[in-house]
Order: sequence, then structure tokens, then C-alpha cells
Amino acid sequence: MDATLTVLAALWGAAAGLLLPRAAYRLSVEPEEPWRDACPGGHAFTGPARGWLGPARCAVCAVAVPSHPGHTAPQTPAPAGHSRYAPSAATLLVTVAACAALAATTGARPEAVVWVLLAPVAVLLAVVDRRVHRLPDVLTLPLAGTAAVLLGAAALLPGHGGSWTSALLGGAALGGFYLLLFRINPNGMGFGDVKLALALGVALGWYGWAVLFAGGFAGFLFGALYGAALMLARRAGRKTGIPFGPFMIAGALLGLVSGGLAT
Repeated sequence: MDATLTVLAALWGAAAGLLLPRAAYRLSVEPEEPWRDACPGGHAFTGPARGWLGPARCAVCAVAVPSHPGHTAPQTPAPAGHSRYAPSAATLLVTVAACAALAATTGARPEAVVWVLLAPVAVLLAVVDRRVHRLPDVLTLPLAGTAAVLLGAAALLPGHGGSWTSALLGGAALGGFYLLLFRINPNGMGFGDVKLALALGVALGWYGWAVLFAGGFAGFLFGALYGAALMLARRAGRKTGIPFGPFMIAGALLGLVSGGLAT
């Protein structure tokens, strides 16, 4: 049964991973700029979810479309390299690995569905933050609310391995801690990190305070190691800003995996 769940989760991760690059490309803009609504060649996005979900390749840029049957004159091509506007291989692999790991370690418990459903959104946030050092409210706040609602539903089902009350308290605790760090040093901690901490705290808190602490600490550890590696390689200084969201998410993933194994 667990092997079947893991395979299904990996397939879900593969499907989501193939559709995430377009959303990542559209969201990877500076705070003052609107979300992108066209590929680099200027072709408007179409498809599922009003064009938000789709492959990392613009079909119009990649394929010459005849204007009439049998007519070979192509549309004006986009500049070279515009066909593929976002790499998808890494996003795909990470999404598949995260979904499979969460399903394998959680097993046939209700919260496994919650983790697998929300994992692609976390990967999307990590990609956007890595590119533009930004965690969009359109993702962080709904992620926190959805996690709380879905875990509340999971708590009503038999066989669950956590506590909805501790999940809500965990969200408040981790979000409050990051808010304190933001107030102390706004230049070192973005407010988007605070909102992401709220969502991750809900997930980690489901398994209790030990998992919440472990997952939160792991995020800081990963970020510190990355920063130290950059300084050793002389690619950054002590005041160089780094995207912290991916490390927060990696730490939360580790916490959830350990929580699933221990439950």
C-alpha cells in the first residue's frame, strides 16, 4: 500500500512539476512590476487556470504555424532562445522527490494527502524566491490558510498522526518568531519570510513542538551553511542578501519527513 501511495505521489509531483515553470516565470518579477502575461517573445499565455499553468516552452515561438493548410510561410519567429523561457528539469525533479519522500515517510495517513497537495506550491515559492528574492503574497497567505483547513479536515479522519491544535499553535509560534526577527532587523529578514513561516509552522506543528523546532532550526542551518559557502568562495560578503525561502522550505521538508517516520 505504501509503495502504491509513493508511486501515485511521484506521478502527481511529475504532473505538477511540468506545469510549475510557467507560473514561476510569471511570478518572478520585482515587487513594483505586474505579473508577466506573455512569453519573452510577446505571445500571451493561454491554457489552464487562465494561462498560469503550462509548460516551460512557448508553442508559438517553438513551432512555425502555417496561416493556411499547405502554406509553409511561418509566423514571425521570436528572437533566439525565447522558445524556452524557463528551465523545467530541476523543478520537475525536486517536486517529484519531495512528493515521493513525503508519501513514503507519512504512509497511509490522512495528512499524507495534505503534504503531497501542498508540496508543489512550496517548490514554486522556492523557485520564485531564488530568482527574485521575493515570496508573493498570492502564494504564501493561501498556503497557510489551505494548510490549516486541510489539516483540520485530516484531524477528523481516523488514523491521522498529528494534532490540529498544535498545528495552529505551531503556525502562530513560528510566524511570531520570524516576525520578531523581522522587527529586529528588517534588512536581514523579509516580511515574505514571516508569511511563509506561518504556513510552514502550521505544517510542522501538526507533529508537535519537537518537529516544529527541528524543521525551523534546519532552515536556519541550511541558510547559514549556504551563506558560509558563498563567503568562502568569495562570491558574497557578510551583508549580501540571500533568498531564505528555499532553506526554510527545505528545513520544513526535513521536519515533516522526520515527523512522518516517528509517528
